[in-house]
Amino acid sequence: MPQHDDGTRLSDYDFDLPEDLIATRPARPRSSARLLVATATAIHDRTVTDLVDWLRPGDRLVLNDTRVIPARLEGLRRRGEAEARIEVTLLEPDAAPGAWRALVKPLRKVADGEEIVFAAGLSARVLRREEGQAVLAFNRQGPDFDTALVAAGRMPLPPYIEAKRKADAEDLRDYQTVWARNAGAVAAPTASLHFDEDLLSALAIRGVDTTHVTLHVGAGTFLPVKVDDVTDHKMHSEWGEVTPAAAAEINATKAAGGRVIPVGTTALRLIESASKDGSIAPWRGPTDIFIRPGYAFQMADGLMTNFHLPKSTLMMLVSALMGIDRMRAVYDHAIATRYRFFSYGDASLLLPNEP
Repeated sequence: MPQHDDGTRLSDYDFDLPEDLIATRPARPRSSARLLVATATAIHDRTVTDLVDWLRPGDRLVLNDTRVIPARLEGLRRRGEAEARIEVTLLEPDAAPGAWRALVKPLRKVADGEEIVFAAGLSARVLRREEGQAVLAFNRQGPDFDTALVAAGRMPLPPYIEAKRKADAEDLRDYQTVWARNAGAVAAPTASLHFDEDLLSALAIRGVDTTHVTLHVGAGTFLPVKVDDVTDHKMHSEWGEVTPAAAAEINATKAAGGRVIPVGTTALRLIESASKDGSIAPWRGPTDIFIRPGYAFQMADGLMTNFHLPKSTLMMLVSALMGIDRMRAVYDHAIATRYRFFSYGDASLLLPNEP
C-alpha cells in the first residue's frame, strides 16, 4: 500500500484486521489483559500488571474520571392506537434545562412535540429535529433523571460490539472505570478499564503518581473519517476540565523530571489542549483538538491506549506520537501475535522517547 510521508491520506492509516480479534468481553481480572510495550526501537509482549516494571518512581499517570451514563434507551411513541418502537442514544446535554441531544432511530417516526415513553417512569418530548439528530426534553432532571436513567437505560456499547451482542448487566460494571466520578460520557475511556484496585495499589507503592482530569467522551469518537485528505476532517467537540490542582500536579512532575503519561487518548487530547510551551494550565470547556502526524506534543511523554480502528482519528493520534511506520510495525506485531482489539481488548504502552 502506498504511503505518504506527511500522513495526509486516509489510506495511510488502514490495515486488515481479522474479525475474530475484536473483543466483545473484557479480560478478567481487568489487569490480566495483555500489554504491548512499544519503544522507539523495541516491542515487548507483557501483561497490564507489568506496568509497575515500565513506570518509574516520579512518573505520573493522567486518568480520565468521566462516568459513562447508560445512554441507550428503548421507548414507545404513541399516536392514538398506533405505536412505534424508538431507540434513543443520548449524545450530550442541550442548553435547555433537562434536554439532551440524541440519536433517534427511526427519526422519521417522531415529530416535534411528540412524547417518547421509556421504562422507570421516564419520558421525553421532542423539542426539535436537526442534522439527523433530535433534542429531547425529559420529564425528570438532576438526581431523579440519573436514577431513572440507570433503571431504564443500558450501556452504549460501541457499534462493533453492539453488532455482535446487546449490552447486558455485566456491562454496567465492565464498561466503567473503577475511579469513574463525573457523569456525562456516552463512551468509556477504554484504556482505563484495565485498572483495578490491586494494580493502583502496586503503582502507588512503586512511587507512580496519578492525577484525575475529566473529558466526557462523546459518540463522535466512533464517527468514521469520510475525507481522503485527512487535513479536511472536522473533529467532534467534547467537554473537558483540568482543575488548577491537576495542572499544578502535572507541572510539578515535569519540573522534577518525571514522565507524564496519559491513560487513554481522551486524557491525552485534553492535557494537550490545555498545554502550551511545555506547561499546562487549568482548562474548562470544549476541545476539538485533532492530533495527527506533524503535531508537536507539549505535555505527553507516552501513552497507554487500546488498539484502534483502521482509518480512525485515533490511529492518526498514535501515529503522531510514534511515527506512521513505527505504528504500522506495532500493529503488524499485534495482529500477528493475536492481541485483542478495540474497547474491550488488550492495551499498549507507547514510549516514543525510550530506546
